[in-house]
Amino acid sequence: MSLEKSVMTAMKDAMKSKDQTALAALRAVKSELLLAKTSGGSDTLSEEEEIKIVQKLVKQRKDSARIFEEQHRTDLSEPELAQAKVLEQFLPEQLSEDEIAKIVQQVIDETGAQGMKDMGKVMGRSNQLLAGKADGRTISTIVKSKLS
Repeated sequence: MSLEKSVMTAMKDAMKSKDQTALAALRAVKSELLLAKTSGGSDTLSEEEEIKIVQKLVKQRKDSARIFEEQHRTDLSEPELAQAKVLEQFLPEQLSEDEIAKIVQQVIDETGAQGMKDMGKVMGRSNQLLAGKADGRTISTIVKSKLS
């Protein structure tokens, strides 16, 4: 089943259960998918494009929650984190930091990276291999620790 159909089914369930948090998150996904379809000129999106859209929305929610927490506004951060959790169910299973570190080490070995000057090469290849399976910030942190 495509992501769009999954989101529509989840929206119906959220409406029936009157879950406003889930409904808001799912409407955001539906809106972004529709926007991507109309702006791209194609009627369909690849699975990779759909995953990138959902990842972007999860990242936005987590960043907002982090900012609200820094400002001691838990009343605003909690709904953002709840929405992120709803959206994460549409992403592939995330890898653990150990698994990410193994893949990053393989990329470093492949590219022959020596230090921070080669971070771009390692990040580019790592992001390709880990697309949808790991957060960019986590990948970046691991690459920095391995190259420094």
